[in-house]
Amino acid sequence: MSMVTLRGADAILRDTRTIDHGDLHITDDVVVDAAETGPVLDVSGCVVTPGLVNAHHHLLQSAFRTLPGTRGVVMSEWLQTMSRAYREAEVDPELTLLSSRIGIAESLLSGVTTVADHHLTWPSGGDHLGIASASIAAARELGIRLVFVRGTAGDDPEEAAASAVEIADATQVGPGGVTADGMIQLAVGPAGVHSDGEETFRLMGEVAARYGLRRRTQANEQVDVERAAIRYGRRPLDLLEEWGWVSPDVTLAHLCGITEHEVHRLASSGATATHAPACDASMGWGIAPVRELLGAGVTVGLGTSGGGSNDAGHLLSDARLAMQLSGLVGRPLAALEAFGLATEGSAVGLGRSELGHLRLGARADLCVWDVSGVSDAGVADPIDGLLWASPGRRPRDVMVAGRFVVRDYRLVCADEAELVAALRRRVHR
Repeated sequence: MSMVTLRGADAILRDTRTIDHGDLHITDDVVVDAAETGPVLDVSGCVVTPGLVNAHHHLLQSAFRTLPGTRGVVMSEWLQTMSRAYREAEVDPELTLLSSRIGIAESLLSGVTTVADHHLTWPSGGDHLGIASASIAAARELGIRLVFVRGTAGDDPEEAAASAVEIADATQVGPGGVTADGMIQLAVGPAGVHSDGEETFRLMGEVAARYGLRRRTQANEQVDVERAAIRYGRRPLDLLEEWGWVSPDVTLAHLCGITEHEVHRLASSGATATHAPACDASMGWGIAPVRELLGAGVTVGLGTSGGGSNDAGHLLSDARLAMQLSGLVGRPLAALEAFGLATEGSAVGLGRSELGHLRLGARADLCVWDVSGVSDAGVADPIDGLLWASPGRRPRDVMVAGRFVVRDYRLVCADEAELVAALRRRVHR
């Protein structure tokens, strides 16, 4: 039995409704009332929060940031530029491993303890199991919880479904697509109606039903709305609903161009949403009406999306941006509400009720944020200050499953410089 006490915190954010002070006790990866014995970590001058949950990332894109032709262009041009870059780089297990390590390291160093990797690039006839296994290996190596989403983006429907089955069998997932240790979860998800047709959604849905996997897709980005209108004369949500992809086990990312009527349809369906403000704003897609979604009863999580559109994987910074942009499309979000998107909101969308909070019985995924420095001087509320002050801050310590993966601002299980050098050698950047 392993036990640890975090002692003397200025504030402990149990969830967005409960803020304590003092000590937090952990026994065997679970938050408990008190630890009998064990090491004590001094967290005075710090705020302790749940680990952040990034509900929408594309880890492969960590190798493709700020590419020429990806900024200030419409999404259709962006897709072509990214597709060309993938072909030239020859996506394989090695590139997937190297880019996943970078994306995961960046995530951990910014306080993310669970990341959903919506992997959409699958060379036809390639080593699909090897690609998935590489992302999973990177997660296990660095110590993050990974939700690996076997996505599609115009792939052959039968090949994609067969690949998803192979990955699920090899990963040996249990209920909810989660491995026995809770560290790896599988899901399926076509990129959207702009790239995949009804057969792909149907076959991937059948795989999800067979293995009990969550389903995720993207909806109502710029190109999604346009292509749905041109190809089908319909709205994206109309198609997704007809194809059985608007239900409680489905999470929809982006939702920039969603109408008031569609918000209420989504709420009545039980489906959840993921907001990706840094991606959507920089790509010119718009701002999802988060306040309206929340007010209608839709659970909303937060995601960074990938390096091809966001360039950064800092979820706390994106929570700050979500808070800042929210007032442009409705009543502004408070800091605690934005923090809730990045923690429990994302976790609920993944079907992981044990994550995203620090109530008794929660899994011990947490961050220790030092708020004693000049960047937090003058801050009246240390929790609000996490978002309003010091954009891009790093946590001092990060724990996943009761084990420290970041100590004193450094990765525990890898050398940051070596990860960077390995990717640079592969992509020559």
